[in-house]
Amino acid sequence: MLKEFKDFIMRGNVLELAVAVIIAGAFGAVVASFTNDVIMPPIGLALGGVDFSDLAITLQAAEMNDAGEVAKEAVQIRYGAFIQKVIDFVIIAFIIFMLVRTYNNMQKKKEEEPAPAPPPGPTAEDLLAEIRDLLKKQ
Repeated sequence: MLKEFKDFIMRGNVLELAVAVIIAGAFGAVVASFTNDVIMPPIGLALGGVDFSDLAITLQAAEMNDAGEVAKEAVQIRYGAFIQKVIDFVIIAFIIFMLVRTYNNMQKKKEEEPAPAPPPGPTAEDLLAEIRDLLKKQ
């Protein structure tokens, strides 16, 4: 059983998938930082200083105890966080689209390049003349 597991793990597809998942996780962090730190501040500024992560509809306010600590968290619909995730998704989808499009264009260029022509061989007339000459010698 251990040998089968080792064979399964060492297959090329499993290793490629593991690498893809790790890179996708790191890529997701980069895109999240890009949207949170680069894209969203100007959009929020253009909309009058709105921070999307703070946008929420409060269904029930937080309850405080006598010491001023939160006894019960507020119940909110955090639609700003949802907007942020949608923007993250659109950016990731666009970047992946551009990568796949570039790859496909590169593949088309490889297919369009004509294969080198084979070296010209003797024509049928040349071969017939050679056979005739060989028969004359016999």
